[in-house]
Amino acid sequence: MVCLITGSSRGLGKSIALAFGRRGHRVVVHYKDKEKEASEVAAQIKETIIFRADVRDFNQVKLLIDAVVKQWGTIDVLVNNAGITREALMLKTSEKDFDELMNTNLKGPFNFIRAVTPFMLKQKSGHIINISSIAGIKGKAGLSAYSASKAGLAGLTMGAARELGGYNIRVNAVLPGYMLTDMGTASHEKAKELALHESLVKDFSDPDEVSEFICFLAETKRITGQVFNLDSRIV
Repeated sequence: MVCLITGSSRGLGKSIALAFGRRGHRVVVHYKDKEKEASEVAAQIKETIIFRADVRDFNQVKLLIDAVVKQWGTIDVLVNNAGITREALMLKTSEKDFDELMNTNLKGPFNFIRAVTPFMLKQKSGHIINISSIAGIKGKAGLSAYSASKAGLAGLTMGAARELGGYNIRVNAVLPGYMLTDMGTASHEKAKELALHESLVKDFSDPDEVSEFICFLAETKRITGQVFNLDSRIV
């Protein structure tokens, strides 16, 4: 399979890309700014290509998709992983930060789905996996804008699944849980303490374990329109 993972130069995206690579799949490593890190990820995968694109820009996204299909003939799996967070109370969240969160976390996946769907329709198969968050289901103080973007992504998942299911294109979402990746580590200490306190197993999620689940899900044929919570906190 040809697997495209957005935001795969570091963090969970890196783990997902390496997991697909270990299973012998061809992997598209995507990045926006971190070319060196993306190259280091690609160096660990047997069959891979690297592309840069700003997920917020549909034209850049379409050029990336077209280039992958031109080189490898298909895209079988799209994992919309690229995302950002901004910690601030709603009253202190600027319009600029709100727009940046929405454009990256929600418009970005929409752009990739919109660009890849014509090719998946032609081949009558494909699997799109969106990385959402438990914050998008439960909401979280200090992350209202982020929560809204991830809630929107869950809605986009279910809407797209209904539109594309008849063409053998599956669309699912995964809530990976709180992980000590770059994003998780940079969060406020109180956020980490709360996540650990709410965890039923009193531990953070593991990126490698999440990545293995995503690889398994990508290889399934009859699962669509679902939101999988891999967090040990109860929704």
